[in-house]
Amino acid sequence: RLRLSARAQGRSAILEKFGGAATGPAPHLKRTGGTATVKAMLLEWCRARTRGYQHVDVQNFAGSWGSGLAFCALLHSFFPDAFDYSSLEPGARRHNFALAFATAEERAGCAPLLEVEDMVRLPVPDAKCVYTYLQELYRCLVAKGLVKTKKR
Repeated sequence: RLRLSARAQGRSAILEKFGGAATGPAPHLKRTGGTATVKAMLLEWCRARTRGYQHVDVQNFAGSWGSGLAFCALLHSFFPDAFDYSSLEPGARRHNFALAFATAEERAGCAPLLEVEDMVRLPVPDAKCVYTYLQELYRCLVAKGLVKTKKR
């Protein structure tokens, strides 16, 4: 008989102790799909929330966010009294990023994960940074009860 590895022996002991292997997906893996699905869902959510805002066309997590207006539009869709969106200009990038990040922190309790200076320095923002920030913003809005999630 083959000798089981220590890991396999440990797993066998755990399975015996708890009555065999669990059936069905692990609770934290209930949503089907991986990171790509989550990314697509977050992008679609951003697109839906910012639809109709002038100078905003969310297609990705990079260039679509370069003027800062997509961040402003997203936040304005939740906090329309926070600032006058129609007064914003695509060329005023520093102002737009500063306004969006301050509003996200004050109104949504979102940690300032992005620096205005870093955003202004790059003509096209880093997609990973934007994606991470938007995940955090989404999480904060859900925690405040402003985004309704489907109960599974």
